Amino acid sequence: MTTHIDRAALRRQIFFWLLALTVAIGFLMVFRSILLPFIAGMALAYFLDPVADWFERRGFSRLMATLAILIAFIALFAISLIVVIPILVTQAADLGGRIPGYITQLQSLLMSESNLLPTWVSDQLGQIKDSFAALLKEGAGLVGTIFQQIWNSGMALLDIAALFVVTPVVAFYLLLDWDNMVAKVDKWVPRDHVGTVRYLAKQIDATIAGFVRGQGSVCIILGLIYAIGLSLVGLNFGLLIGLFAGLISFIPYVGSLVGLVLALVVAIVQFWPDFVMIGAVIAVFALGQFFEGNILQPRLVGKSVGLHPVWLMFALFAFGALFGFVGMLIAVPAAASIGVLVRFAISRYLDSDLYHGTQRPAPQLSGSSDDIAGE
Repeated sequence: MTTHIDRAALRRQIFFWLLALTVAIGFLMVFRSILLPFIAGMALAYFLDPVADWFERRGFSRLMATLAILIAFIALFAISLIVVIPILVTQAADLGGRIPGYITQLQSLLMSESNLLPTWVSDQLGQIKDSFAALLKEGAGLVGTIFQQIWNSGMALLDIAALFVVTPVVAFYLLLDWDNMVAKVDKWVPRDHVGTVRYLAKQIDATIAGFVRGQGSVCIILGLIYAIGLSLVGLNFGLLIGLFAGLISFIPYVGSLVGLVLALVVAIVQFWPDFVMIGAVIAVFALGQFFEGNILQPRLVGKSVGLHPVWLMFALFAFGALFGFVGMLIAVPAAASIGVLVRFAISRYLDSDLYHGTQRPAPQLSGSSDDIAGE
């Protein structure tokens, strides 16, 4: 059944939402330097809300469930900050210092083993060496620029201290009042549109939850699998490379591919010509891919959450350019929300008289085509 759309009402709604969008963008632009602990606290509360609901179903009050969750989370974070973070920082600094030596050793290895390569590859080794060095220089410059932008966008020492102090407080109060806030907002929705708004809210929540909670859990577990596996193999910087590969696995294939390339470069320099150890490094990533495709993704993420990798990468770059590090934090939920709203708008448009038009279809002439032609 074709839906009739009141064009005047449509113009009013478009004007209202454009005004709301303008106000939201202006708010983020003005206050982006102080929003980080609040955005982080909101994300933490949203991530932990299902855990609080689980405790409530087992007889805990909301206050006790919130306290238990946040104390456990802060303790776990403190342990990682004391034990894991120093190791990662040390490995990152050490890896940065060894990269030039690794490149030199890898190039020397390629030159010495050029007889194992096809002729057309060995003839181009000099050019490949120069191109690889240029690519590495550009990559290092890009990484440095990204870190500089993050620092300039509000990650100064005072802001880091505020992040550790304010974020748990914000998360505590939001997690404590989460259900009440949702119910309050629901009462503000115009009653004529409450069904549509609830439907869209559920779709947005399912998309964000599927990606942030589900894919976030997959990234953490994959990072642990890669880090533990590479460390057991004995790969230099295995903990750093494994966690890095897992944490960027929210972009399909990119995390595993980047991690595999980094691990293979280090493994070839470290273990050559021990093909068993190099194969063990490859096996770690193959094991991670098996767990991700057959166990983690089906159980934690489920069916597609509707976030295309290209759209996700564009959102990360766009929001990061507009709002800095805060923008990167809100990029995923914003991209998920926009995707749901665009799909809903398109479905309404395709089922409306704006698409089908208002003219009646032309009447069909009776009789056969030969009779019509004879007339």
